[in-house]
Amino acid sequence: MRPGESGSGLIATVSGVTVLLVLILFACQLLFALYARSAITAVAFDAARVVAGSRADGSHEGAERDARAALGRYATRVRFTWSVSAETVSLRVQARNPGFLPLGLRHAMGIDDVDRTMRVRRESFRE
Repeated sequence: MRPGESGSGLIATVSGVTVLLVLILFACQLLFALYARSAITAVAFDAARVVAGSRADGSHEGAERDARAALGRYATRVRFTWSVSAETVSLRVQARNPGFLPLGLRHAMGIDDVDRTMRVRRESFRE
């Protein structure tokens, strides 16, 4: 080993570990955002479908309660906006994902917020 090269491996190791850590955090953030988006979409569609199929006049409290129960602790981050008419049920669900990366980076990637709208047509049996 030459006398002037001591400590040169430390700089490469620290920079390599930093890049690896950022990539792992990015992967975790992306996977969580995709899972949250999928879960919220499924729960919102199920809730809108239940309200559209009910015989009550647009009562959505029970469906929203069940949806929040299905989301668990994540439900505290979710906002439900209902619009019920005689022909359709519309449910807009908005949520903010928790993050592992800085907010500016998450916002630039478009994975920090979930905003979905489900519209389900109401049908009834003719007698």
